Amino acid sequence: MRFETQLDTLVFAILIAGFMPMICAVIAKWGAQGYDNHNPRAWMANQEGFRARANAAQQNCFEAFPFFAVGVMLASLGGADGDLLESVGWFFVAMRVAYIACYITDKATLRSAFWALGYAAVIYLYVLALY
Repeated sequence: MRFETQLDTLVFAILIAGFMPMICAVIAKWGAQGYDNHNPRAWMANQEGFRARANAAQQNCFEAFPFFAVGVMLASLGGADGDLLESVGWFFVAMRVAYIACYITDKATLRSAFWALGYAAVIYLYVLALY
């Protein structure tokens, strides 16, 4: 029964991580003047400041998501301890939230630290899958 509960929360963690790019896109576009829905990428390429950083965070979230989701699945299939797997999954999500906040607010050094911690969590998922 406990593993089923952990699996449910891990699915929720993966779902949240999957929505992060869209959240960044909303931040990048919210309240913008002259947004062109016919050619949004060209419009976004001309943005500066927090909008450009939110868009960059969006792109990075798309890059990080598959590595995380597959890591969770492989660690789960590999028989990793459920409590540990759940903790690592939510740690990754927390690091990504902090990463996005730092990216948007232009805290580059702190952003890199959160990115590295999140990446380390994903690598740890693959270690759990192997051992």
